[in-house]
Amino acid sequence: MDPHLAGRTARLLEPLHALGYFAPEVDHEVSSVGVRKGRATYFASRSAAMGRVGAGPVAATFYVFNPSLVAHFIPAAWEASSPEDVVAARYRGVSAAWTRLLGEEALVSDAVEEAADLARTAAAGCSVAGRPLHAAHADQAWPEEPHMVLFHAITLLREHRGDGHVAALIGADLSGIEALVTHTATGRGFTRAAAQATRAWSDEEWSSAVRGLAQRGLMSVDGELTDEGVALRTAVESRTEESAFPPWEHLGEAGTTRLTELCRPPVTTALTNGAFPAGVFA
Repeated sequence: MDPHLAGRTARLLEPLHALGYFAPEVDHEVSSVGVRKGRATYFASRSAAMGRVGAGPVAATFYVFNPSLVAHFIPAAWEASSPEDVVAARYRGVSAAWTRLLGEEALVSDAVEEAADLARTAAAGCSVAGRPLHAAHADQAWPEEPHMVLFHAITLLREHRGDGHVAALIGADLSGIEALVTHTATGRGFTRAAAQATRAWSDEEWSSAVRGLAQRGLMSVDGELTDEGVALRTAVESRTEESAFPPWEHLGEAGTTRLTELCRPPVTTALTNGAFPAGVFA
């Protein structure tokens, strides 16, 4: 099958997973079991599938976040609640958010049920080897409601791809902050201000990363990617695409195309109904 179709499908599905990081329903449900409202609910809800782990494993799998930021929330979240309760709360919150954004009638439609079956088939083609965040989510029980089966499958596919991306970054000898700096420099990622604010890297840490990359010939001292830097980023993205391909090959081209057709309308509806702050998934 066309590998570009797999990448396009993964990017199309991403908002249906990522909206859970912005939805007030998730913040409400996770905070209702004891986790502090705000950024703590993100770190707790996404890492809870790994169990009562410390800040180290979470920082390792989240990769581009400053480890000191992770340590601010983990393991404090597990002193306030249990990972099992947080997982359940996250899924309740996502279900409520999908209901608000897409409408209850859409969630019980034949289209969502078919999409859930297709996405679950794709997820069955994922390998857990070397993919800790994906493997932790794959250990969770499948939900029963079709729309939550779809969410869970998309989550498995997303974390499978993300773990593979981290492996590609490590293979390219890019640290978490270097990965963020180089991605921002492509013009396709965050702005520097947004990257630093959300991932908690200081001006000095950012500048130090730029200097180190410049010494390697990957960036200019003013933060522009060199030809070698562009080539390295291109290689990282290509390796990420390659390692994320097996589940889509497992589903097949016809199934992948059909999943795209089924999920485009709810993605459009979610975006139209304000699933994200301005500028996210624009």
